Amino acid sequence: MRNSSKRDTILQEIKADKTIQLLDFLIEKQVRKSRNAIKSLLAHKQIKVNGKLITQFDFELNKGDKVAVMKFDQSRKEKKMKGLKIVFEDEDLIIVDKEAGFLSVSTDKEKMRTVYGLLNEYVKKQNRNARVFVLHRLDREVSGLLIFARSAELQDIFQKNWDNLVKKYLYTGVVEGIPAKKEDTLVSWLTENKNFVMMSSSYDNGGLKSVSHYKVFKSVGHYSLLQFDLETRRKNQIRVQMQQIGCPIVGDKKYGASKNPIKRIALHAGELQLKHPTTGELLEFKSSFPKVMQQLLMVKKKEESDKLDK
Repeated sequence: MRNSSKRDTILQEIKADKTIQLLDFLIEKQVRKSRNAIKSLLAHKQIKVNGKLITQFDFELNKGDKVAVMKFDQSRKEKKMKGLKIVFEDEDLIIVDKEAGFLSVSTDKEKMRTVYGLLNEYVKKQNRNARVFVLHRLDREVSGLLIFARSAELQDIFQKNWDNLVKKYLYTGVVEGIPAKKEDTLVSWLTENKNFVMMSSSYDNGGLKSVSHYKVFKSVGHYSLLQFDLETRRKNQIRVQMQQIGCPIVGDKKYGASKNPIKRIALHAGELQLKHPTTGELLEFKSSFPKVMQQLLMVKKKEESDKLDK
């Protein structure tokens, strides 16, 4: 078993000279220039008391306790569970990287194996009264980064200030065919039929206005790699809009795909830039483009040699 202490680098160590709450002590000793910067140390698990990692702002120090400021360790951010990986966690937020085939929240048909359910089990092991709050969702067969709040107050703040707090949230996808334009903005109005399928209209039919920006990165054979930046967040927005322009997401048979070669939808929420609602710190996360999606864009050696022979 690896000893995590071997990875730690102590930047500063101070001994408490009285009984005091940890945050007040760190502020009093001016370990960083601002209160928010000090809170960020706790959020990023950079504070140890007597050799133990502490993230609680109100943790009570006793006289003689040794408080260490540690160098930030990226590996501490990641905790793996079946179907997801926690990439960031503090008193306010949990950010996870979800695998395809995993529901974000429960439905009428499935109430058990969800990201929401697993995270609630996880936080209750630390505090039986704790819970997480849903901020947004990813479709079952879509993978990538998801944000959860740890209080109803923060959930409300995100709902009212999403665009101010979430500076960047980009999807990458592989579509069938080659879009007519290398870069475009798709505007349509979405409605849902009785079979829970979203329908897209190019004119205002009373549905929800939906705006997506896309860029084509490259095209290989019958497939194209695109990046999507959403101005609105509607159910199945990217999927139905790409169907409308004749380039459905690979594997998305619900919205027009002809085949499902990778047994999932080729869509991934891979990049997130977030202003922390409490500390104001700008957090950035990237999730690797899934290998199974990369394979769609690989030209086989035989195909390459055939092209050279022509």
